[in-house]
Amino acid sequence: MSLEKSEEPPVEAALKGGSAHLDDPAVFGSLEQAGYGEREGKRLVLKDYETLYLLFSGRLKLKDKDGADVSFNSLAERAQDAARDSWTKFIIYRDLRSRGYIVKDGFGFGTDLRVYERGDFPQKAAKFVVFALDEGTEKEVGELNESVRQIIKMGKEAIVAVIERRGEVIYYKVSRANFRK
Repeated sequence: MSLEKSEEPPVEAALKGGSAHLDDPAVFGSLEQAGYGEREGKRLVLKDYETLYLLFSGRLKLKDKDGADVSFNSLAERAQDAARDSWTKFIIYRDLRSRGYIVKDGFGFGTDLRVYERGDFPQKAAKFVVFALDEGTEKEVGELNESVRQIIKMGKEAIVAVIERRGEVIYYKVSRANFRK
């Protein structure tokens, strides 16, 4: 997968309370329109995986409270310390964004993300809910089945993203199954 670096100069954000904050509406407007972050009052707040992606792609310059640059690696370590699944979310997020999808935080099924069809954001609701499984991770069938049931009940398509050991992501569409004893 190739991900081209941005030709535009990077947008500056401040690391506050563990999140990246953009305070200038003139600057964050284009990011918000492209599906990044959530507006909190007069600022745009980015999730860790969004911040990592924007740092990775060269579209963001992140400063800490002392004004020092925060590197991709430094933020990745902080994010991993704060949430065990942060790297997994970043890998899936990066893959989906590189394919042209708008991706937002999920509904609470573990490591999950809402994914919008190309061109649907923000006019239409997300079509897919993607949740992750790292290769070699065990998950109870009943737990998986319940997650799929809830996602389908919301009118979304359930997708399982399996991250291989090499970091490649493989997607599987999952439908409801009935298991009998």
